[in-house]
Amino acid sequence: MTRRKILITGASSGLGAGMAREFARRGRDLALCARRLPNLEQLRDELRAAHPEITVAVRALDVDDHAAVPKVFGELRDELGGLDRVIVNAGIGKGALIGTGRADANLATATTNFVSALAQAEAAMSLFRAADSGHLVLISSMSAVRGLPGKKAAYSASKAGLSALGEGLAIELRHSPIKVTTVQPGFIATDMSSNAGDAKLVAPLDKGVASMVAAIEREAVRACVPEWPWRVLDFVLPRLPRGIVAKLG
Repeated sequence: MTRRKILITGASSGLGAGMAREFARRGRDLALCARRLPNLEQLRDELRAAHPEITVAVRALDVDDHAAVPKVFGELRDELGGLDRVIVNAGIGKGALIGTGRADANLATATTNFVSALAQAEAAMSLFRAADSGHLVLISSMSAVRGLPGKKAAYSASKAGLSALGEGLAIELRHSPIKVTTVQPGFIATDMSSNAGDAKLVAPLDKGVASMVAAIEREAVRACVPEWPWRVLDFVLPRLPRGIVAKLG
């Protein structure tokens, strides 16, 4: 099935903007939301100029304003004349050593990456259940595969929660026309991942986005992207001794 009307959160930069460009290239109508409306408007103008046949609707949305999420999703559905895919992409990469006086950073990470993602899933699934059709995509992280130490602990925990949510929904809806995909990117060259790990493991943005979109289009239940080396690491990471994981972290 080709999903023609796609909503992407966190679309003003990074992976969200990259996915918007790739789906626009494929001729899809887009509903884009993020906190930074001027960035969205600039992206909208770029996409309309390059692909005049598509519709691009934008709205300002802070996903931590949970009451606003279903309202904005509903407005964007009405403007596009429907939604058949929602990509829950908005996230942050803050983090601090737990117990060192920076609880604010860790709580913000947990809120945006899991609680606010849940609010987006609630809004999307409400629309999909009413239509008995749709595709929910959760952008998690390879950090979900194994609890990571230090400054990455809260981030990896928040993404593990998101991956568990996707798995639970996929099991529940396995015989339903509503599909659920959890995408777990490794290191892809964005501002958020600029200091994330070994530079040799960081995929260029275009390659990373292409891999993500391919997995989304396949509607895989769970995908580690880019496949090399992250599919292998998905198998290896849970089995590594904690001492090695501590060095990797």
